[in-house]
Amino acid sequence: MKSFSTFFRELGREIYSVSITLFRLMIPVILVVKLLEELGGVELLAAVLGPLMGMIGLPDSMGLVWAATLSANIYAGMLVFFTQSQQEALSVAQVTVVAGLLLMAHGLPIEARIAQKAGVRLGATLLLRIGGGLLFAAVLNLIYSQGGWLQSPNELYWQPDPVDSSLGGWALAQVKSLLMIQLVIVLLLSGLKVLRLLGIERLMTWLLQPLLRLLGIGREATSITIIGVTLGLSFGGALLIREAQAGHVSKRDVFASMAFLGLCHSLIEDTLLVMLLGAHLSGVLWLRLAFSLISIALMTRWMDRRSAAFHQRYLVHPPG
Repeated sequence: MKSFSTFFRELGREIYSVSITLFRLMIPVILVVKLLEELGGVELLAAVLGPLMGMIGLPDSMGLVWAATLSANIYAGMLVFFTQSQQEALSVAQVTVVAGLLLMAHGLPIEARIAQKAGVRLGATLLLRIGGGLLFAAVLNLIYSQGGWLQSPNELYWQPDPVDSSLGGWALAQVKSLLMIQLVIVLLLSGLKVLRLLGIERLMTWLLQPLLRLLGIGREATSITIIGVTLGLSFGGALLIREAQAGHVSKRDVFASMAFLGLCHSLIEDTLLVMLLGAHLSGVLWLRLAFSLISIALMTRWMDRRSAAFHQRYLVHPPG
């Protein structure tokens, strides 16, 4: 009985630690982003991004879609996309290119802050996410345009429900989102603890070691990376913050893991979301996976050729 009570006591401490870390990061950022939105920050960002869209085969109006996604999340970008797509005749290839941008770079105020808390420098995160998003979108555009693939007119598979745009409606939506995050944290940490007790986590680490070794990610970050890839960067990042602060994961592995999660996270939910817009699976899953794996494998090898002083100045800092 004592060991049983110890199990739940330790689990409760872990849930509290991860939850308080994540919510302390998220809630202030959510409030600041809302303020900036009310002051016209999204429209200003869209004006900057609009001209870049032509370089990847998209109309300028898609800059507003990406701006909303960068500042908030994929759901916000989807809502804006629905209004903009009524005015633009987009092909399936173009929608897949847009989806590539949304998948690579979204929710940056929160996700970049999480990476920063884990020990990754803000500049490195923004360069990786925004630069990686533009590069991936350019690769998709080149492949589809040169091959003449997916050039048929796009059909929307999703239509948004009416949204309460009042301040009260926004506040209620944020509370619901935070409660859902809390539920996922409880289930996630409970499941991880059970898997650890049963030895399954160790087996998963062993099975995935060849792939992660290819990517240059150490075994200490294996389970966290898996969580981030499947469930999302916020959850993987929150766990990585805890492990980094405890000294269980090296700074190099923190950077490598967060870099991989920056390009390739929430493979299930996010992929399904952008497919509702009409994006093709070839780009939003298979090419995204290939791009992320190749990019991180090259990046970690490049990192290993740089000095510790270079890492400290441009890539990492003590977590916290």
